[in-house]
Amino acid sequence: MTETQVVVAGAGPTGLMLAGELGLAGVDVLVVERLPEPRTRESRAGGLHIRTLEALDQRGILDRFLERGRRRRNVHFSGLWLDVSDVPTRHPYLLVIPQSEVERLLAERAAEVGVRLRRGAEVAGFTQDGGGVTVELADGSRVRADYLVGCDGGRSTVRRLAGVDFPGTPATMTALLGDVELAEPPAGDIFQERREHGTFSVLAFGQDWFRVLTNEFDHVADRDEPVTLEVLRDALVKIAGTDYGMHSPRWISRYGDAARQAGSYREGRVLLAGDAAHIHFPAGGQGLNTGVQDAVNLGWKLAAVVRGQAPDRLLDTYQAERHPVAARVLQNTRAQTALWRVDAHTSALREVLGDLVGIDRVRLRLAGMTTATDIRYPMEGTGELLGRRVPDLALDRGRVYDLLHSARAVLLDLAGHPSLDAVAAGWADRVDLVRARPAEGSDPGADAVLIRPDGYVAWITRTGGRPDPDALRTGLTRWFGPAGPLVGGSGRPHQAAPDRNRSASQLR
Repeated sequence: MTETQVVVAGAGPTGLMLAGELGLAGVDVLVVERLPEPRTRESRAGGLHIRTLEALDQRGILDRFLERGRRRRNVHFSGLWLDVSDVPTRHPYLLVIPQSEVERLLAERAAEVGVRLRRGAEVAGFTQDGGGVTVELADGSRVRADYLVGCDGGRSTVRRLAGVDFPGTPATMTALLGDVELAEPPAGDIFQERREHGTFSVLAFGQDWFRVLTNEFDHVADRDEPVTLEVLRDALVKIAGTDYGMHSPRWISRYGDAARQAGSYREGRVLLAGDAAHIHFPAGGQGLNTGVQDAVNLGWKLAAVVRGQAPDRLLDTYQAERHPVAARVLQNTRAQTALWRVDAHTSALREVLGDLVGIDRVRLRLAGMTTATDIRYPMEGTGELLGRRVPDLALDRGRVYDLLHSARAVLLDLAGHPSLDAVAAGWADRVDLVRARPAEGSDPGADAVLIRPDGYVAWITRTGGRPDPDALRTGLTRWFGPAGPLVGGSGRPHQAAPDRNRSASQLR
């Protein structure tokens, strides 16, 4: 029997991001993927939003994605374009990049931090007890682990075997997607129209190939029925009146607007993330991004529990924080699907909303929701930054995101408070105390902040304030376990966390 600390089921973006986070923290990880080979021709999801780009930047790996994608200053809400160029971030754009390329780059990253990936390995069953999970694979082999995480898609085997319910709303329409070549494409990188029989989009997605999408309402096709080039061609001709000379398909798929969410993201030592935990219509390109951000939220928490640094109850905060985020995604994608309809009443509603989007506060509200930059996790205490993503401030030597490359927590002292030393000493094995000064022109709005490994602020001292050591100890204990040395949590030796690009030590 193979032994590991965490089994991740599924080598999509969520599973690979989670595996990379765990590997970076020194956890022994095995990813099992039922497909024997990686997907290389299926574009699937097509872009990375601001918050995902920031998460990759926080790990020091964003450049490799930027090299393979194209930047767009707009995102959309049901086809209503939202300029994000003034969103407060270093990355005010959508990065257009096929999911297959995202998976390749994340697999490369996971291998760099010691993650093992076994392809052609499908989960067939599992049993769990007080000490761990025994995972049975379809080939008859077994793996023993401390935890199992299902990142195995909307039809998740792990979710089904765990007995987790998946309530929500059924599909009300049918959508087709094809990666094809077009002999006579419409003008522009993106062409979208609403017609009598539905809506369609044509996106220039790469050299000589396009993504074609069609939406037919009040018609629900069997998702398991094979979809061919002729089926896509007929749908496009019905709606657009032409097929634009469609030929040479790379990939064709059918989907709908069913929206469902797991009732629980955790069942004992089994957890769910990504599409295994939530599915919805891919309006605004939020699915892949929500899953990757699930992984970033869960990764450091699971690593802390496996390594014995934090109690098991820390894992309950994963659902507490991420379940409401996905619930909101389901709601806004339901709204976007409704706005795609082609009747006169919906057209009137779109016209009104189109006018409202011209108001900056409305545009930025929708943009924040779509790009996940407005997320605020519940935290004890006060302060505008508390529970929000930390700004990537320029410091006198580097910037804030440089400090998060190794996925360790950071207690950032921007005002030279000596009282922080004694408190931070108890967590020195898992929290870096960093003293730095904001660069000229940077306004942090705080003298000191405790930054979780996922980049969210867990404690703060406002500018000109005096740090409250008791509140800091409470925050450190809540998120990183009791003070003291690492005690080991799995009953077998853990790997030392890799020391890569320790910008924090350079700024001490």
